[in-house]
Amino acid sequence: MKNNIFLGAFLCFIASVSWGAMFPVAHHAFTYIDPFYFTIFRYGAVAIILVLFLLWKEGPKAFRMEGKGMLLWFFGTMAFTVYNLLIFWGEDILGEPGVMVASIMESLMPMISIIIVWLFYRRRPYSFTLLCVVISFVGAILVITKGNIGAFLSATNNIIPSLFILIAVVGWVVYTMGGDKFRGWSVLRYSTLSCLLGTLSAVIIVGIATMIGYVSIPTVDTVQAVTPHLLFMIIFPGVIALVGWNVGVSILSPLNALLFINFVPVTTLVISSIQGNHISAFEIIGVGFIILSLLANNIFVRLIQKKETLQSVKQSLQESIS
Repeated sequence: MKNNIFLGAFLCFIASVSWGAMFPVAHHAFTYIDPFYFTIFRYGAVAIILVLFLLWKEGPKAFRMEGKGMLLWFFGTMAFTVYNLLIFWGEDILGEPGVMVASIMESLMPMISIIIVWLFYRRRPYSFTLLCVVISFVGAILVITKGNIGAFLSATNNIIPSLFILIAVVGWVVYTMGGDKFRGWSVLRYSTLSCLLGTLSAVIIVGIATMIGYVSIPTVDTVQAVTPHLLFMIIFPGVIALVGWNVGVSILSPLNALLFINFVPVTTLVISSIQGNHISAFEIIGVGFIILSLLANNIFVRLIQKKETLQSVKQSLQESIS
């Protein structure tokens, strides 16, 4: 049991650190290649690896859609087209500040999921959880604006790419929540088929962008220049993070796994600092707010669950006695 918990914690840690590192790595790669082709090269390779692994692990029958093809395509497109294209496109447009903006938005996923559940499933969160959501968004605003909200809003060039990144993160949250509709499927099967269909959507969009002249096909020299970046992105934030995170969540439970999201902005902050990028006090404070809100809400939910469990046991004992 302890070995399983250690494995789950290790997988969630590696996934979170990989996600935190991918934004600085991608930013450096974008000096050579556009985010569109970078994305399809990355997840095209990830899809091939997962397809071969699924074929070996579960056989041809695992590729049957079972009437869920449209759902798979939708959720896959949310993750591997909406999320991946928009988050890196937004990061590239913003330039150096986009690295931290993308990372911070990523770390807001748990809070964004709470809002989505409230809006679409009418499950109002606890008031304390809402307070944590507000604190986390204040932290995000501090990082994104570097404490100068007026200057950020007046620079209209910053608003659109930041909105791209927010939409991208919402796309990944929708994808994650979509996993509930595929109960009975293995993590590998859902990950593989959704990645395959979502990447096909991305290929179509990039193909259209190429035909209209917005992007151009990278040269051989360009691909060689970004090969180290692609290898990292394929292996760690790609295959290992995608499958490892889902496996880790199944071992630890979503509540415990969410704690590891804290490592995303921290990793990005550390790497950016090592690279010589200036880190403002507002960015550090903003990251602190987000970490504090995630930890506080996690502890609060644990206490509520413990209280509900004790009440349930007490009620059962009373009923058995009577």
